[in-house]
Amino acid sequence: MTSMLRKILTTGLLVLLPAACDLNHDPRAATRQNFRHALEDTLAERGDICLAMFDWPLELTPAEAGAGTRHAVQLPVFEKLGLATSTVVDVPKTADNPQGVVKRYALTGEGRKYYKPHPYTSRDGAGHARDFCVAHVRLERIVGWQLDTHDAAHPAAVVSYTYEIDPAPWLQDADARRVLPMVARAIEGAGGRLQLRQGFTLGEQGWVASSGPV
Repeated sequence: MTSMLRKILTTGLLVLLPAACDLNHDPRAATRQNFRHALEDTLAERGDICLAMFDWPLELTPAEAGAGTRHAVQLPVFEKLGLATSTVVDVPKTADNPQGVVKRYALTGEGRKYYKPHPYTSRDGAGHARDFCVAHVRLERIVGWQLDTHDAAHPAAVVSYTYEIDPAPWLQDADARRVLPMVARAIEGAGGRLQLRQGFTLGEQGWVASSGPV
């Protein structure tokens, strides 16, 4: 066999081997490859970190501002960063708002960059189409998984993984991190310092991400 013929045959085998492997691949198997593909697809679609700020403009009554609610702490920082602007608006007086005024925060052009399509249904059944999203998580490495086969008809798994994160540039600001402590923790935990978990159930075509905490 000439060296040229040997080279041609070897190259042909290298081309055929991946195809043969694909034919034998079972997407329903509990393997690192299958979980990686499922998790990458899940994070591409659902990897945004959002703040449950669904419906803008947002309003603060004097009582809410005085009580230091979450929005009362966060929205002034958003205004400082150029993400929102505020105006004082007269509204009907109520028992909860005897002053009859609110501070109304609306997104600026810069802030609207982070107000993204992000369908979500609240516990009360209310649907929301968009949310204010400040970072996106990507898979770094699968650490491991635990299988639950108690229900033979519906096997499940919990996958642990480390991640990379793409935060909004303004999250470099110290005040932004101070008023968004959970986001700050997620940023600091990227690159292997913190592990996340994702639940999966086994469907007809492979592993499907579950909704809700695990």
